[in-house]
Amino acid sequence: MRTVYEAESIIDAMLVSHALEAAEIPAFVAGAHLSGAIGELPMGGLIRVQVPDSAGVEADRIVASLGLGVEADAGVVEDAVPGVVPALHGVS
Repeated sequence: MRTVYEAESIIDAMLVSHALEAAEIPAFVAGAHLSGAIGELPMGGLIRVQVPDSAGVEADRIVASLGLGVEADAGVVEDAVPGVVPALHGVS
């Protein structure tokens, strides 16, 4: 098994897992059961999405296409009206 994504939360991991499975790549979320123990365990690297070694290259391409790791304010408009949230274009 090869890790293709280290998630910050179980939700992120499940989104990646579902995207991979939609492309017919079997995915396993390692560490999913540890998400409730964050206060007692180290913060990073607990939840990982893994695929078979043979699917690693295609899985990397799919994970990269998801746009994960893009800064949250990447779509912010500088002259936006205060209190109004602009729609994100091109987000699916």
